[in-house]
Amino acid sequence: MTALSIVIRHELPADAEAIERLHERAFGPGRFARSAFRLREGVTHDPRLSFTALVGTLIVGSVRLTPVWAGEVRAQVLGPLTVEPAFMDRGIGAGLMRRALQAATEQAEALVLLVGDEPYYARFGFKVVPPGQLALPGPVDPKRFLALELTEGALRKARGAVTPGRPRG
Repeated sequence: MTALSIVIRHELPADAEAIERLHERAFGPGRFARSAFRLREGVTHDPRLSFTALVGTLIVGSVRLTPVWAGEVRAQVLGPLTVEPAFMDRGIGAGLMRRALQAATEQAEALVLLVGDEPYYARFGFKVVPPGQLALPGPVDPKRFLALELTEGALRKARGAVTPGRPRG
């Protein structure tokens, strides 16, 4: 098998339709009912922290970070992280994760949250959120609610409901 030449770059506005089709293939219509999706409703993902993976001109992966409030702490919710099913198990998801987390660190973000499998995300430093500390807008298996502190102590300060990242005022 030949190695793929994969390019990871910032997501562009013109990528939106292709990424939506990718999400549809990967997650199906049930994606709209998930707690993490509900956090993203009506809030635009952060273009500084959202990336696509391409093989040639074909988008084969995407990761987005969207601003949220974790109690009174500004945070980012990661997701969806999506890889075209035919391109899975080639390191594309890991490459997207590393690039998004690097960008979040460079932008002085303090905390990244996600709902996912701890065995996969632990290699990037994610840990289970302590039970009862934060609440998502809908049911979620507490073992799948994960956090990564980019600033020491950020998770300890985050308490209460996780809500969409609209400005407070």
